[in-house]
This record gives sequence, structure tokens and C-alpha cells, in this order.
Amino acid sequence: MIEMTITSVVFLAFVVVTIAKGVRIIPQGEEWIVQRLGKYRETLIPGLRFIIPYIDTIAYKLTTKDIILDVQEQEVITRDNAVIVVNAIAFIKITDPVKAVYGVGNYSEAIRNMIMTTLRSIVGEMELDHALSQRDMIKARLKAGVADEAMDWGLTVKSVEIQDIKPSQSMQRAMELQAAAERERKAMVTRAEGEKQSMILSAEARLESARRDAEAQIMLADASSQAISKVTGAFGENELPMLYLLGEKYINSMTRMAESQNAKMILLPADLQSTLRGLFQKLPKP
Repeated sequence: MIEMTITSVVFLAFVVVTIAKGVRIIPQGEEWIVQRLGKYRETLIPGLRFIIPYIDTIAYKLTTKDIILDVQEQEVITRDNAVIVVNAIAFIKITDPVKAVYGVGNYSEAIRNMIMTTLRSIVGEMELDHALSQRDMIKARLKAGVADEAMDWGLTVKSVEIQDIKPSQSMQRAMELQAAAERERKAMVTRAEGEKQSMILSAEARLESARRDAEAQIMLADASSQAISKVTGAFGENELPMLYLLGEKYINSMTRMAESQNAKMILLPADLQSTLRGLFQKLPKP
């Protein structure tokens, strides 16, 4: 009796395990790969599905949702030998589960390495300034570059986004030094231009001053010439009034020199007496 009970329990357990192995519920968003005796048999889509226990096995469980692949940060050398750091993120989808599991060993790692290799190739053809400013162009070329290989692996590359692209730390320091040198150069040019403009304006001012001085001298000479002509015309051949005026100006000048507070010593010309004597001798006698 006990042996029959044990046998019944064992049989019941076998039946339960067999049913559990043969009946599978596939959740939405997944597809399962079934192998029979090590060979691909079929792909189970979401819902209640049946397989042959102990012969059929679930070899792979794949998601049909969009997969996010983070492409690790890497250093890339541009065409002008600048080192920049780039990382990206890819959005892929499994469209053919059979190719995804049998076409490549690890589709996630394969796509990630393909993106890294293609990214190095694209950026390597560009100069630093172009690479830093043309993110959309890099993204488009990158997606086109990996799309064909991805299709062979049963994958669709929906999008590839450049998360960050920046110069390396050593390159950033070099760029900062270059920017500082450029600012200093511009400052020196600005100062030089200012000094040049100042010198030009100063020279123009001196030229204008000299021109005006020359004009003033010419005007004074013309005035003196006219005054002399008028005096000569007024006196005629009688030089006595002219000598009188000259003597009067002479005496007034000496008087102003004597009254000046800065005058410490007055020098009289040696011919002062003879000049005055000649002046008074020419005066008419009463």
C-alpha cells in the first residue's frame, strides 16, 4: 500500500513537471527561441504556447522592446591631431530574433563596438572645430554606417545620439592657453592701433598749429608791411617824425623792463646816448 502511494506521488509529480515544461506563457514584449535537441525549432510569440517536454528547450528569451545601449566614452584623434572625448547612446530593436541569437555571439556588444569603431573613423576625418560643431552630421553618418551590419544581425538601429563631445583635458588646457594668447594679441593690436591713432592725431594737430602759425606770421608781416607803407607815405622824406616814434617806443620798452618785478638788472645799449643826442639834434629849434 505504501509503495503504491509513493509510486502515485512520483507519477503525479512527473505529470506536473511535464505539463510545466510543455506549457509556456510568453509575456508581451518578448519572444522565445525554442531548440529541439540543440537545433533551432521555432520562435514563440506572446501568449499561451506548447512545446514538447524534455525534447524542446527554451534556449533564448529576447525582448522586442527598444534596447538602450550606452556607448562608453573614448578618445578620438581628429584630422588635425587634436584629441577629443566622445560618448554616445544607441536605440536599437530586435526585428529578427533568429539572426540576433545565431548571427552574432552577443548582439549588444557587437553593436556597441561597431558604433565605437565607426565613430572613430568619422571623427578622424574631421578637424577639431568641425567635429565640435557638427554633432548632427556625425549622428547621421554614424547611424548610416552601422545600419547595414545591424540588419545582418536582425537588428534595427532606430537612433544614435552623441551624448557628449569635448576636447580632452590636455587639449582643453592647450586651447585655454591659445585663447589667452589670442586675447593678449588682440589687446596688443588694440593698444598699438590706439597709439598709432594718437600719434596721427598729434601730428595732424602739430601740422595744423604750424600752418596756423605760418598764416599768422604772414598776416603779421602783411600788416607790418602795410603799416610801414602808410607811415612812409605819411612822412615822406621827412624822417624826424619816424625817429621820434621809434625813440618813443624805445623808451617805453625800457620803462616796462625796469618796472617788471622779475627784472634784477637792466642792460642799456651802448649807443643809447648817441641815439638820443641825434634825435634831439634833429628837433627844430624854437
